[in-house]
This record gives sequence, C-alpha cells and structure tokens, in this order.
Amino acid sequence: MTLDLASTEDAESRLAALTVLSRQVRDLIDAVVLTDVPEGELTAVTAELAALTERLGAVRRDSPRSFEFGPDGLPRNLSNAVTGAANPHALPLVVQVTPERTVRAELGFRPVHEGPPATVHGGVSAMILDQLLGQAVAAAGFPGMTGTLSLRYRRPVPYGEPLVATAEHTRSQGRKSWAEGRIALPDGTVLVEAEGLFIAPSWWSGKGPVPEPEGGAGGAR
Repeated sequence: MTLDLASTEDAESRLAALTVLSRQVRDLIDAVVLTDVPEGELTAVTAELAALTERLGAVRRDSPRSFEFGPDGLPRNLSNAVTGAANPHALPLVVQVTPERTVRAELGFRPVHEGPPATVHGGVSAMILDQLLGQAVAAAGFPGMTGTLSLRYRRPVPYGEPLVATAEHTRSQGRKSWAEGRIALPDGTVLVEAEGLFIAPSWWSGKGPVPEPEGGAGGAR
C-alpha cells in the first residue's frame, strides 16, 4: 500500500477542481438515467461527450490515485469507489468515527442505483456495508481486507430518501477481525444487516512477500 503526500497548494487546487468535475459527472449520469429527450438530442450530446472524453484522456494516469496524506495529515483515498470525492462512481460516502470508535454515515441513493423498481440494487447496499465494516475494524485498530461478507435484506432500500449506515467492530482473533453493520431509516428501522470478516495480510507486518496487483477480495481500509 503506497501513501503519497499531497503537499502543494497547486496540487490541492487541482484536486478541488477534479472533485467538482466528478460531482458534475454524477449529475450527468443521473440525467442519462432519467432523460427522455428526443433521439436527435441524444446523438448530439453523445458527440459532445466523445469530444470531452478525448480532452480528458489527453494526459492519463496509469492507475487511479492511491492512498495519500492530505494537508491536514489525515489519510484519504479520493479514487475509492464508495468514498472517493474524485470518483464519479462514488456517492461519495462521508464516514464519521464516533467517540465509541464505531462508524456512521448519512447517505441517500440515487436513481442510478436502482435494482428492482424504486428500490436500490442489493449489490450496491453490499458495497456500502463492505466499506463501513472495513472502516469499523480500522477505527478499532484492526485494519484488514475483506475475507467474507454476509448480508440479510430485511426490507427494500429506497433511493431518494435519507438513510443512515452504521457499523462496529465486534471482536478480533489474531489477524482476523469481525464487524457488524446495517443500513436503516432515520427512525432506526433496519433495512439491511451485514457481518464481515476482515483479515490483516501478513505482508502488512513485514512477515510475508508483497503480492503482485490483481483482482480479488475487497480492498484495504
């Protein structure tokens, strides 16, 4: 895991502009999902987007931004698929650590997250809870990577309404840690419950080789 230091004002100004761009792209994605304009307008907009895509691709990174330390000294991952402010795919979810070292986030899904009619796709709920559970074990001092994730869908999760997601570390044994979490309505009605097992890779402690990048289980928190 590489941590870079973003230290210059110019770098921060550029990241701020990238964050604004990502927010605009989220609005664009919502507009695409909901649009009902004529075919001619769709074709014209597609041509404009192709030109904009070419402009943004004029200078490209080899991979998304990695973990880094911001000017406040705190780690951040602006490219994270759930919390990344500079990732248009993300909500982005803003996670807070409570004095009890649990985690909490207020969230609202958008039409783009729909699965069954008027309901959030179950995989999207799973992604959010995977992130929350991982941050819960990290907040407790036991960061790890997702080993298993179990969910129970108790009620349909609506989009366009305020929701609350919470999670807490429950126990640890060696390199393994467990956490539980949920997505609920503001009144406490639970919609989705989750339990996850997180494992600290041996190479984090210098006891094993660093693996080559590849696809696999959920990422580090």
